[in-house]
Amino acid sequence: MSQTTRVPPQEVVEAEGHLIDSHIMEQIFDTVVEFSGRFEVEKFHIGRTNSEPSQLRMRVEAPDQERLEKMLSQLLGLGCTPADTGDAALKPVERDCCAPEDFYSTTNHRTLVRHGGVWLEARNQRMDALIVLENGVPSCRRLRDVKAGDLVVVGVRGIRVIPESKERDRMAFAFMSNGISSERQVETAVRQTAALMRHVRAQGQGIIVVAGPVVVHTGGAPSLAALIRGGWVQSLLAGNALGVHDAEAAMLGTSLGIRISDGRHEEHGHRNHMRAINAIYHCGGIRGAVDSGRLTRGILYECVRTGVPFVLAGSLRDDGPLPDTITDMNAAQDAYAAQIRGAGLVLCLGSMLHSIATGNMLPGWVKIVCVDINPAVATKVSDRGTGQAVGVVTDVGLFLDLLNRTLSAD
Repeated sequence: MSQTTRVPPQEVVEAEGHLIDSHIMEQIFDTVVEFSGRFEVEKFHIGRTNSEPSQLRMRVEAPDQERLEKMLSQLLGLGCTPADTGDAALKPVERDCCAPEDFYSTTNHRTLVRHGGVWLEARNQRMDALIVLENGVPSCRRLRDVKAGDLVVVGVRGIRVIPESKERDRMAFAFMSNGISSERQVETAVRQTAALMRHVRAQGQGIIVVAGPVVVHTGGAPSLAALIRGGWVQSLLAGNALGVHDAEAAMLGTSLGIRISDGRHEEHGHRNHMRAINAIYHCGGIRGAVDSGRLTRGILYECVRTGVPFVLAGSLRDDGPLPDTITDMNAAQDAYAAQIRGAGLVLCLGSMLHSIATGNMLPGWVKIVCVDINPAVATKVSDRGTGQAVGVVTDVGLFLDLLNRTLSAD
């Protein structure tokens, strides 16, 4: 009696891009092996120039259908799309904030959805979102924003992900792939960051600054204020603490009760930040304090004077908080997301919480420079599966001073 040989479940996938120099090819092979699978390369065309993409077509198999589906899901994030795919599958949302169980969860990479036989780019690309098809247009949407009746993309078929490639201009942007090191010369990192800022501005894109109160504590406030005044910042994202200590430093000359001029404790200085909050309330807010002449310098002063928008997001630990601080977390997230649209570069300066939050909202093609004395912060911001972020481990105040001097020399 003959015995039927079981054929393992398999799929043919295709990928296109700078697969070799962006190290995507090895990640694809490793992913197949990770799921105890096998691969057979059916076609591989190497790009003959630095601008021509490579093309891969291969057959993958796994021990069972469940592992194959998980493998395909992982491969999708590396740009591998099933070759014989049709349109993306859609399912309706039955209740607000309740998506179908098999919804597709996005990465921060550019994503295309096949609908009506046509590949359409999803709007508002960000990670950890769903894709909703509305009036024939796919768009990334947070789980809390989906409504009953929305058509949500499910499964992994009919989806194409395009990972970011290694920069073709290697000399100019090798900085972005150098990893995180406390041994990198600060002057070199500053020069490269300045070059990146000039490039982004020349492209007509925005430069967003995400800053923590350490900017004030380390004496970096005057330098950041100068960058805002010089037109190098298109939006400022921070928490209540930055606003409070910026106002304290500007009005009372202290930061956390420590005199900025000589680093000595101010008598009764522990209450200075509360005095600053009180003064801002008396003026009706930051703008009122500037207009009335109560606030005459500092980071937020320059934002008001130059028309640069700022968002202060609140937290459970806030004193006051300032009247400008958004204490509704969902509203604060929305305000952050609105400001980063059109950004080409985000500078994260001494804030783990707000830097990671902003990074999670960004598409993969927006570059991030994260400056922090703690290498763990830079690692967390960079740990997003792309080469979009670089970490500079140094004192934030020193970095801002050197950066301002470099850009002021233009």
